[in-house]
Amino acid sequence: MAARNPGAPLPLDEVPGAEDHFGTEENLLTALQYQWTRTLSGRLRTEVIDPDDADGLGDHVDAVTRAWRAAVDEHADLRTVLDGACERHASLRRMHEGELRMLAVTAGLADPREPAGEIVKVGRALEALLRAGREESVRRRPMIGHLRRLLAPSA
Repeated sequence: MAARNPGAPLPLDEVPGAEDHFGTEENLLTALQYQWTRTLSGRLRTEVIDPDDADGLGDHVDAVTRAWRAAVDEHADLRTVLDGACERHASLRRMHEGELRMLAVTAGLADPREPAGEIVKVGRALEALLRAGREESVRRRPMIGHLRRLLAPSA
């Protein structure tokens, strides 16, 4: 319902218990943004190859691309709702900027010691490229590297 008109406020009164549980649209959107961030960061963790990995395919931009696309494919409506609401709430903008920093740093395009505003700019550019849906194919990890990670003892 909200994905059809993502720029409109969420109708809390139409969802049983939403007002009682969240109180405000901003609280609900903050919870949704938190869920999105957890999903994306989990995808990033599974896609980013350790730089010390022996297979040598440490292209973090490709890994971030795979992770972001997988998260969006899995939760397209959630991403649409959050995009539509971002301009209505400063707290969501701050959370989104954190996401942009996470993308830029994880992709290796920015250093975490750089000024936050600069990292956000890099993340925004990366996100724009991701959203543009480049038709370049993203390299897939070789199966042997994947198997090694599955078989390696966890720390």
